[in-house]
Amino acid sequence: MEPVIDVAKLGPQAQRILDPKTPAGMRMMAARGIAPGLKPVDTLAILAVLAESSDAALAALAQATLDKLPPQLLNGALTPDLHPGVLDVVAPRYATDAAMMERMLGLPQMPLETIARVAMKSSEEVSELIATNEDRLLKHPPIIERLYMNKATRMSTSDRMIELAVRNNIELHGIPAFKEAVQALSEELIPVDPPDGPTPEDIAFKEVAAIAAELGADPELAAATHETDEETGLEVPVAKMKPLYARIGEMKTGQKIRLAQMGGGPERALLVRDPDRRVSVAAIKNPNVQDNEVARVSASRNVSEDVLRCIAGDSKWTRNHQVKVNLVSNPRCPLQLSSGLIPHLREHELKAIARSKNVSGAISRAAKQQLERKGIKL
Repeated sequence: MEPVIDVAKLGPQAQRILDPKTPAGMRMMAARGIAPGLKPVDTLAILAVLAESSDAALAALAQATLDKLPPQLLNGALTPDLHPGVLDVVAPRYATDAAMMERMLGLPQMPLETIARVAMKSSEEVSELIATNEDRLLKHPPIIERLYMNKATRMSTSDRMIELAVRNNIELHGIPAFKEAVQALSEELIPVDPPDGPTPEDIAFKEVAAIAAELGADPELAAATHETDEETGLEVPVAKMKPLYARIGEMKTGQKIRLAQMGGGPERALLVRDPDRRVSVAAIKNPNVQDNEVARVSASRNVSEDVLRCIAGDSKWTRNHQVKVNLVSNPRCPLQLSSGLIPHLREHELKAIARSKNVSGAISRAAKQQLERKGIKL
C-alpha cells in the first residue's frame, strides 16, 4: 500500500501548496502545519505528503510537525474522509496513545497493514485495543504475529490470539517457534474471554522482562553468562544471572517459549539451555540472535541436540568457521551433521579432533580419514 495519497484527489488549494512550482517558503510553512483556510483533513494530508518528500529538509520539517500535531488539528482530521494513506503515516506515531488510537481504530478506512505496523510498538493498553477485534486479527494474521512479538502485549492476550489462530487453521509464519508455542498451549487451559486486568502470568512476564533489561546493560554478561561448575563439569549461570534464572524457572512452558523468541541476550542465554526442547529451539530461533551467541551455544554441551541441529541446518550460522569447528567438536551434535562439516576444517583443526578424547570415535576416525585424503600425516 502506498503510504501517501494521490495529490490529484485533494482540493485546489492543497494541490497548489504541493505543486513543485509553488514558492519554497509556502511549502515550508505548510510543513510546519501552517496553511490558513484548509480543513484539518487537507492539512494533515499535506503534511503526510511532505513527510515523504524527496526534499530532505522539507520532509524532516513535516515529520517533526507530525510528531507534535496540535490536538485540535488531529481530532478535526480523524473522520471517514481521511485518506488511508494518511493514517498509515500518522497512526504509528500514536502507538502508545490509547485514547487517540481508539479513535483511529474506529475509522472504517484504517488499513490492516497499518494496524500491524502499530502492533509492533504499541503499549499494553493499545495492544489490548487491537487484540479485542478478532475479525480484524483473522483477516490479517500479521497483526497477531506483531502483537505476539511485542514485549508490551500481555502474556494472556498472546495466548488467546494463538488459540484463535489454531481454532481457525491459521499458521503464523511470523512467529519463529509457532509450532512449539501451539504444542505448549495445547497443554494449558486458555480462557476464551479476556480477563478484566493483568493475570498473575502477565505480571510475572513483565517482572522477568524488567530484571532482564537491567542485566542486558551489564557489559560483563555480554561475554559470559555461564561458568563451569568444578564438581559437576556442567555449565551454570553466573551469580548475576541467578535471580533471572530462578524467576524464569517459575514460568509455564508457553511463557518461556514466547520469552525465548522475543527476549534479549540474558533471556536467550538461559532459555537456549532449557531442558524442554520446545523452549530451547524457540530461543535459537529468536530473530535477534547474534553470531557470538551462536558460537558460544554451538560449543556448549548443555544444549539439546535439537538446538545444535537448528544451528547446523542454517547456512547463515555455518558460514561462521568457528561455528563449524564447534559443532564438529561437540559430542552432542548429531553425527550426520557434524561429519558433513569435517571437509571444511583446516589441517590443525582436523589433527586436534583426530587426537581428541572428547569427541566420538566416529568423528575422530572421520577426521583422520580426511587428513589421509589430503595426504597429511597425523
